[in-house]
Amino acid sequence: MKTAATVAVASSVHGRVQRRQQARWAAQDQPNAAAVPPPAPPQQYAAPAPPPQAPAAAPSADMNERLAQLKQLGELLSAGVLTQAEFEQQKGRILNG
Repeated sequence: MKTAATVAVASSVHGRVQRRQQARWAAQDQPNAAAVPPPAPPQQYAAPAPPPQAPAAAPSADMNERLAQLKQLGELLSAGVLTQAEFEQQKGRILNG
């Protein structure tokens, strides 16, 4: 009888401790869940930088290279790899560079 009483008390204490811990953990998770920012959207990839050019490059070769880069940018925009803002930024860099 003594053993049964000891087991009952131990079980009761264990249950109370477990419920208290679960309540603490739940309270800790609630404020943190509100404070945690949502995950960032997937990072978009920018168009690769053009290879360095020799200063003596012909203007026609330079124009062909720019057109090829603009065409590649258009394809990346169409594929959804670039956003419209990223496309405009890279286009400006190509046309002004």
